[in-house]
Amino acid sequence: MVRVNQKTFRQLLSGTDATAGAKALRVLLRLVSGPYAATVWGRNVLYDRGLLKTAAAAVPVISVGNITTGGTGKTPLVIWLCRMLESKGLRPAILTRGYKSEQEKLSDEPALLAKACPNTAVIVNPDRAAGAAKAVARHAADVLVLDDGFQHRRLKRDLNILTLDATCPFGYGHILPAGLLREPLSGVRRADVIVITRYDQVEPMTIERLQERLAVLATGVPVVKATHRHTRAVMFGEKEIPLASLAGKRAFVFCGIGNPEVFFAHVRQNGIEVAGTRIFNDHHPYTQDEIKALAAEAAACGAEWLLCTQKDWVKTALLHTNNTPITPAYLAMELDFIDGVDILKARIDEVVEKVEV
Repeated sequence: MVRVNQKTFRQLLSGTDATAGAKALRVLLRLVSGPYAATVWGRNVLYDRGLLKTAAAAVPVISVGNITTGGTGKTPLVIWLCRMLESKGLRPAILTRGYKSEQEKLSDEPALLAKACPNTAVIVNPDRAAGAAKAVARHAADVLVLDDGFQHRRLKRDLNILTLDATCPFGYGHILPAGLLREPLSGVRRADVIVITRYDQVEPMTIERLQERLAVLATGVPVVKATHRHTRAVMFGEKEIPLASLAGKRAFVFCGIGNPEVFFAHVRQNGIEVAGTRIFNDHHPYTQDEIKALAAEAAACGAEWLLCTQKDWVKTALLHTNNTPITPAYLAMELDFIDGVDILKARIDEVVEKVEV
């Protein structure tokens, strides 16, 4: 199978790559995207008109999803949501299809969720309705969090939260594979609340234009603004060190996520000197040889640290060796709300207020 580097792929879709070959390939991809877009649009119409039926869970369902592929920051939002529900005395469970994972087994994102929310059951099943039934029957869940559920319309939800990455909110304006959109932009109107993530990574004018566009696409839907903040570095044995102690240090940074350039920008903003980078595909299954090669690249760059995201750490921690002068670690990240969090909390309260604690 041919693997395309995330950075190269984004340069192609965005038009940054202006070579003749890239232009021709973009035309081809847009021709291919037409039938897919029509199929997705037709499916949404059938659900909107009730011709395709939804399955209702026995307890409230809150969906967190996106309209594009790649990272939009929904995982930190899912973690924040589950911790909030737990603080209310509720028993949430996360329903996830588990990208590139087998049923009942945890891949990178489900494993990350399970570690971050140890008191929340994580149910891996592409059939979310079946997963919902299991969460209620086996784990006594009284509220369900549907991870990456915006396009999974078969399971009825009580609250639809849509995340948009401020750095690339509409996937270059085209449906897969010509762009990153999973469905036509008209789908945005299904959201009950829109959370703009990475708010601090773009200029204020860009945010203003985005909000103007959303006012047309999803009239009346409240918009919440959030940022992602790295809080600390975590090494083997869950040993934590303050992020400030890495300021001025040289690090080799790698990741296999949907939007790698944003992660690299965050690392630099924390005062860390980026000696080199390596980008892998989203959900990349790392090997021992690749980790050894990364350590060798880091050493060649004179780096003291080998840094990655927490999602990458889940898949690489057991592959690292201690017999190297390079210190491996991941940067822990949390969600910070800038504006509108009270609206989001109020909507969540409306959904769960009837649940008996």
